[in-house]
Amino acid sequence: MSNETFIASIDQGTTSTRFLIYDKSARVIDSHQIEFTQFYPEAGWVEHDPMEILESVKSCMKKALDKANGHNVDSGLKAIGLTNPRETTVVWSKSTGCPLYNAIVWMDIRTSSICR
Repeated sequence: MSNETFIASIDQGTTSTRFLIYDKSARVIDSHQIEFTQFYPEAGWVEHDPMEILESVKSCMKKALDKANGHNVDSGLKAIGLTNPRETTVVWSKSTGCPLYNAIVWMDIRTSSICR
């Protein structure tokens, strides 16, 4: 049994998801990245499909863990951090756990008049 220790991070960006696995010296052991769809329903509007983002996170995690299979990450992973575009907004249904609408991305300008 290995006593290796790892941490990982979900890097949720504006155009892609990345999952990185680090050893105790902060070296990247492996990673995986997937781009996701950008929607532009009107000029200046930018949206993401929350379920596509969730699936990209799951897929990145699985693929990075599969690629790092020689390191015993499954038993040594101690924590996962998350970074995301904090101004992007999505509302989830409390009763269904599903999104009520697409995520409104931070660069969307539909509320700029309210902000001014």
